[in-house]
Amino acid sequence: MGNRALYFECYSGISGDMTVAALLDLGLDIDTLLNYLNSLKLEKFNINIDRVHKNSISALKFDVILNDNSSIKTKGEQHEKTKLSSSLKLKSVRKEHKHSHEHRNLYDIQKIIDDSVLTENAKRIAKGIFEIIAKAEAKAHGIEINDVHFHEVGAVDSIVDVVATAVLIDELSVKNIYFSPISEGRGTTKIQHGILPVPVPAVANIFAQNDLIMNLTDEDGEMITPTGAGIAAFLNSKNKMPDKFKIKRIGLGAGSKDFSRANILRVFEIEELEAIGTDEDEVYLLETNIDDSTGENLGFIFQELIDNGAKDVYYTPIYMKKNRPAYMLSVITDEVKKEKLEDIIYKNTTSIGIREQRLKRRILNRELITINTKYGDINAKKILIDDCNYRIQPEFEDIKNICKREGLGFSKVYYEVLSEINY
Repeated sequence: MGNRALYFECYSGISGDMTVAALLDLGLDIDTLLNYLNSLKLEKFNINIDRVHKNSISALKFDVILNDNSSIKTKGEQHEKTKLSSSLKLKSVRKEHKHSHEHRNLYDIQKIIDDSVLTENAKRIAKGIFEIIAKAEAKAHGIEINDVHFHEVGAVDSIVDVVATAVLIDELSVKNIYFSPISEGRGTTKIQHGILPVPVPAVANIFAQNDLIMNLTDEDGEMITPTGAGIAAFLNSKNKMPDKFKIKRIGLGAGSKDFSRANILRVFEIEELEAIGTDEDEVYLLETNIDDSTGENLGFIFQELIDNGAKDVYYTPIYMKKNRPAYMLSVITDEVKKEKLEDIIYKNTTSIGIREQRLKRRILNRELITINTKYGDINAKKILIDDCNYRIQPEFEDIKNICKREGLGFSKVYYEVLSEINY
């Protein structure tokens, strides 16, 4: 079985309410979500969940209805009865915040999230989304992030949308989340402070700061909200979509506007299938020459680099200026861990410079398996060469443990284990 993942098809943009609706439509438990939302210290609000039609396609609609009944209504929606339909009043009265809900800052929102009963992972997701939005708003207004007052984004409905998304993503517990290019409209949109161009500055900043891909359409109006953009920026795995996958479930979330295209967000729960043969990724090669270090120090550095996530570490004997013997330290790592490993090298050697190369590599796909031998079960790697050929490599630590336990030589145990493998 492959890894479970999500794929967001954003051919009609993305917003917070569309995201929540699509995730719920995958079949997640509504009562669990409502219990978490009930723990938020906010003004009273209602949740309304219905099925609607968008261009004759049935999708789920998620609405947060405030005290003044100011939730956005969609023209021409056709409702159908469903077990998901509800109108539940949540008794969660906000007591700690004295100021208007329309002018919360990042600290206020983080406190609301921290004071809830959400899981730690759901809190991390929700706060991460709001931090991305805050950075984009700060840049748009030319102020510090702590001075950002969210206005519409800080209102109850947006807090509920972000928190609900975080809860549902946490419940799904998938490994990767992928996004298609996100479609956006053209022209202008009207907000509390006037008319803005589409995409609005906060959305444009989120895309610029987080390497998201936008697809402009001929639709008139805003298709990507700052909340939707913040959700996509935080959740996007930034990995290449798998070449092969199975679709397990599909969720459709309806937006509030009407366009010529169906205004829906489609979320697929998929099972990623490993491709046979080779795959490509990128790694970094870090190198530095060391001519004034003891063997003990070199051994310490080696282990520190491995313990902190280096893919490989090795030394090469070299001769430097004036024919001095030295070692070249080479470290293979990914982009995420590169800076940390560089810090370890600088702190533990006398190096004053590190050479860096970004390299493409082709790697054989493999999977972890368990093989049964006369010594008991042993972990091994099944390395896939092509559609018809593979090899199995027993794990070194398991062979070593057998040698110690049985008092046998490594070669004897290793080749006996290989001989028992049924190809």
